[in-house]
Amino acid sequence: MRVDIFDFDLPRALIALEPVVPRDASRLLHVTGDGVKDRNITDLPDLIRPGDLLVTNDTKVIPAQLFGSRAARDGVGAPASIEATLHKDLGDNRWRAFVRPAKRLRAGDEVRFGDCLAATVITRDGPEIVFQFDAGAQSFSEALAQVGVTPLPPYIARRRAADKTDIANYQTIFAADEGSVAAPTAGLHFTGDLLDRIKAAGAGHLSITLHVGAGTFLPVSVDDTDQHIMHSEWGEITEGQAGAINAARAAGGRIIAVGTTALRLVEAAADDEGGVEAFCGDTDIFITPGYRFRAADLLLTNFHLPRSTLFMLVCAFSGTDRMQAAYAHARAQCYRFYSYGDACLLERNE
Repeated sequence: MRVDIFDFDLPRALIALEPVVPRDASRLLHVTGDGVKDRNITDLPDLIRPGDLLVTNDTKVIPAQLFGSRAARDGVGAPASIEATLHKDLGDNRWRAFVRPAKRLRAGDEVRFGDCLAATVITRDGPEIVFQFDAGAQSFSEALAQVGVTPLPPYIARRRAADKTDIANYQTIFAADEGSVAAPTAGLHFTGDLLDRIKAAGAGHLSITLHVGAGTFLPVSVDDTDQHIMHSEWGEITEGQAGAINAARAAGGRIIAVGTTALRLVEAAADDEGGVEAFCGDTDIFITPGYRFRAADLLLTNFHLPRSTLFMLVCAFSGTDRMQAAYAHARAQCYRFYSYGDACLLERNE
């Protein structure tokens, strides 16, 4: 499928650089088979039916962006400045990272990030490096908290630096399990009060885990979707969570995925009949138009980049023509786009 099908023009002024305050002040574009309706995120409880199940992602963003320097080799030359974004935990303090400039590193090099964290280069594959970290007497997470920075998406980071407010702002109220380098941004719109109102409307709620990798920001650089390679991400749905999802569906409730991360994990764990099974491991599911959705009925998500895998996913969910029209409406009405932007509630295209 041609990638240019998923292109559109977006004025730079519509890219949100800061979140709205309070979180539930965001706007909500409701996309149905009959068209679009302009709402607010606080209207969500009115769109819920008793028996529906809200499925959120409880991953927690880590301070995955690191700035350091490679020591001079054999005492020759000057140290080299390095910027690394961790994106996959390989276990035992070994991480895969995107590095700029990666060409300055080779296997065996030592890199220091601040005073408390060092790393040895294990392998290099293009812009990707595998690091073995040494945090000294501290745990890796303690050292990372001291020297790491919140990894804002590139379209924000190019225009402003991360600050202390991002530590809280770029974290959902569901965050519990550390491991993501990007927030599941649909969850950023929720407050405790909004969640309570959704439950009062008769909906259930559970959180599954998908650790979002930096690959979610990678542009699609090929002309055909068949040539794009998705980075894998680790996720888990327990037996109890799978049972709750299946029970809600069996009772006639709708599964409302909060974010593309929750949707991708639920779909990765679903069988051909729509039953969700326990899942623990990596998934590289790539959803494009033509995919048959098996488990998710509605999707709450933010507005995504043109030509991105996430815009392809929402086109698969609600129809390409419908989503192009919805995004045109959102631009005309000055909705705020991307991670800190507004939301849309999508009904599945049958």
